[in-house]
Amino acid sequence: MAEVLSQSQIDALLNSISSGETVEASSDADGGNVKVYDFYSPKKFTKEQLRTVDSLHENIGRLLSSYFSGILRVFCDISVMQVEEQRYYEYNNALPDTALIGLVDMKPENINLPDATLMIDMSNNLSFFLIDRLLGGPGGNAVITRDFTDIELAIMRNIYLKITEFMVESWHDHLEISGELSSLETNPRLIQVYAPEDIVVIAVLNVKMRDMEGTLSVCIPAMSLESYLGEFTSKYARITHKMSNERLETLRRDLIQESIYDSDL
Repeated sequence: MAEVLSQSQIDALLNSISSGETVEASSDADGGNVKVYDFYSPKKFTKEQLRTVDSLHENIGRLLSSYFSGILRVFCDISVMQVEEQRYYEYNNALPDTALIGLVDMKPENINLPDATLMIDMSNNLSFFLIDRLLGGPGGNAVITRDFTDIELAIMRNIYLKITEFMVESWHDHLEISGELSSLETNPRLIQVYAPEDIVVIAVLNVKMRDMEGTLSVCIPAMSLESYLGEFTSKYARITHKMSNERLETLRRDLIQESIYDSDL
């Protein structure tokens, strides 16, 4: 969301433009600190839109929590840690060299909406915890930085397929869309899905199981997300819910009338 400048800061900027001087960042008249705003990468989404993305991934977290608790036989708590927008190269540079990235192709049924490729990253300690539990182990909290074996990749592919299924299910509450896990990548430096300067929205989910704590992050391209948000706002969801209730009343009325017509007098 755009930062608001005080009147004193605006006057200082106008004076510097007319005099050709540069103005140092200073405190405003109210004594608060001036926040640095990068005009090179302006914010594309409002807080309300980011809250919508947050709510969407809270639903994904609830589905995943039940799924992990069932297959691992341990209590799992998943919550949304943060939702923010940033440049793709910032997100990619923060990933470890041995990350396991799932690429999901999302295709809306509305042909006027663009397709999107989402990136799903699971922290290594969480991945190896899942593998250990699924193979009958206790599920330790050891920090492992080695590459994944072929058997481990096959196990994790099934996990990522289930995550993709839950994502599509959550998106279906707002938008008719289909999703498919296209590939699993183990080297994030070789992934060329987006341009380095593209703006993406990152949703980070915090996963807690026993004494293990890991993260699951979803990277969504801003260009596609901006089009999707226009389709599934909270107002749209309320209207759809209202229409379904009206149709339900119509079906009940028709059923009662048919029963009356068949009555013997």
